[in-house]
Amino acid sequence: MNSESVIDMLLFAIPSLITGLIAYYFFKEHTKNEDGRRRYLLKKDLQVTALPLRLQAYERLTLFLERISPNNLLIRVSPSNLSKNDYEVLLVQTIEQELEHNLTQQIYVSERCWGIISAAKNATIQLIRKASLLEKTTTADKLREVILTEMIEKRPPSDAAMSFIKQEVSDLW
Repeated sequence: MNSESVIDMLLFAIPSLITGLIAYYFFKEHTKNEDGRRRYLLKKDLQVTALPLRLQAYERLTLFLERISPNNLLIRVSPSNLSKNDYEVLLVQTIEQELEHNLTQQIYVSERCWGIISAAKNATIQLIRKASLLEKTTTADKLREVILTEMIEKRPPSDAAMSFIKQEVSDLW
């Protein structure tokens, strides 16, 4: 084999290699774009299904926050013949039960949103316990009165969580 035939073979092979590389690049980009398009369409279909569930979760969590708001909680759960400590326990149990009914909703909201809702629940329980520890709180009715007076001076912990939910829902649009 002489050098001329090797050069001739290279002259024929180089355009074929270049054409092959260009075809490989285009097919690779085409496949990548098709995968992206399929993922987009799948995500779009999932959004159609998931959006109503997410909105329902936000609605239920808003209702939960309304129900544990001290003003509403104290109206719903009356101290009827209970001691101060028994009433405190009843209020805390009611809050915990409300949360248990809504635990599954956390999979539809952001982790931050769920954390804020949990913090509002814990702050409400803390508010009840602090009011119960005050010296002037001697009866269940007095506990109720102290908590309601506190709510006149401050916003309920659930208000901040509701504001966050409203913001998160508005970000969906």
